[in-house]
Amino acid sequence: MPPASTGASTLTVAASPQPSPVAAAATTTGEAAPDRLEPGRPGYRRMSFALFAAGVATFALLYSTQALLPAVSASLGATAGQASWTVSAATGALALCVLPMSALSERFGRRQMMTASLTVAVLVGLLVPFAPSLGWLIALRAVQGAALAGLPASAMAYLAEEVRPKALVAAIGLFVAGNSIGGMSGRILTGWIAQLWGWRAALGAVGLLAVACAVVFHFMIPRARHFTPGSLNPKALAKTVGGHLADPLLRRLYAIGALFMTVFGAVYTVIGYRLVEAPFNLPQGVVGSIFLVYLVGTVSSAAAGKLVARLGRRGALYLAVSTTAAGLLLSLADQLAAVLLGLVLITAGFFAGHAVASSSVSRTATKGRAQASALYQSAYYLGSSAGGTLGAVAFHAGGWAGTVSLGLLAVLGVVSVTLYGSRAARTERRRLVPMASVQS
Repeated sequence: MPPASTGASTLTVAASPQPSPVAAAATTTGEAAPDRLEPGRPGYRRMSFALFAAGVATFALLYSTQALLPAVSASLGATAGQASWTVSAATGALALCVLPMSALSERFGRRQMMTASLTVAVLVGLLVPFAPSLGWLIALRAVQGAALAGLPASAMAYLAEEVRPKALVAAIGLFVAGNSIGGMSGRILTGWIAQLWGWRAALGAVGLLAVACAVVFHFMIPRARHFTPGSLNPKALAKTVGGHLADPLLRRLYAIGALFMTVFGAVYTVIGYRLVEAPFNLPQGVVGSIFLVYLVGTVSSAAAGKLVARLGRRGALYLAVSTTAAGLLLSLADQLAAVLLGLVLITAGFFAGHAVASSSVSRTATKGRAQASALYQSAYYLGSSAGGTLGAVAFHAGGWAGTVSLGLLAVLGVVSVTLYGSRAARTERRRLVPMASVQS
């Protein structure tokens, strides 16, 4: 956000549709050792493929049931709100576990943590299709989300330690690309397979895709050469986390990320229910293909840096909020073209706003940037979990209009947080001006 909004200095926004502590990694890497990885050096391509595969597996597994919720409801006799917990349990568990997982990676190693997390998540993914009831399905998904928390908690630190600074942004970009492609392709894959053979077969296919990705990761990820084990110090961790939570600017950034993701989680958890019903009556495969709209997010997040340069962070946030709100209102129409255009606007607005907020966190935190980024990820995925569940409950109570109302409330929350930050920044400037006059 701009100085008028938060009091923080201007920055260049990272083009990433997922929270990535790029600035933190680049800042803490320091001078590169001669054997650090970079394009053209042995190991760099292997590392890139390995982390790309890990990113695909992570988000294919994490959101594997989202496009299948109508089919899960019909098969298990569950309401939209009950079925939505198959998504919310995974994202909520990830949110709660990402911070402790980041601490464990400091002690046991990034590569070891990523390998263990991916292995457990994949094994659970092979069990998920055989869940005998909704309760078992939700429980397995929660375990899967907790296991997956070890990947985002460790991947950025691994890259910061093993890759030369000048190649770091490109390396992180490949991991983020894997996240986006995994999230999108997993939903599309499950939609079409569910239409042909049912939702259990679709989840099995995602599990097999994750197995293939895990094998690629295991055999291609280079061993860590620059990791130095640290000690687990709960008191120091608690002090660092407490300091971040006491920072009013960071709290606002966490709130903005959570609120934006509440909108996004609600819309994409419920949209399948709307499109399979009248007046649209779309088949499951076509509903899954709706997630191709995610590609819009790649474009809008990449454009966020230019928006900040032209409008400032506050202006970029307001544009993102306005775009998201316009998309929500447009999606109320009963014409498919209007709904699709609404999804495009919601997706573009969400990713632009998320890029502004997430890239501000590492710049704002002067110490403990890894923990600051982990807290943002926690808030982000808690927003996803809350949005998915509350959006489904609102849909059950008031149809699509209920879900849109929830989204508009979250958008209003972003506006309120930003306006509050603007007022706080103006108050702080007025306080500092007299002090500067006295000192001069």
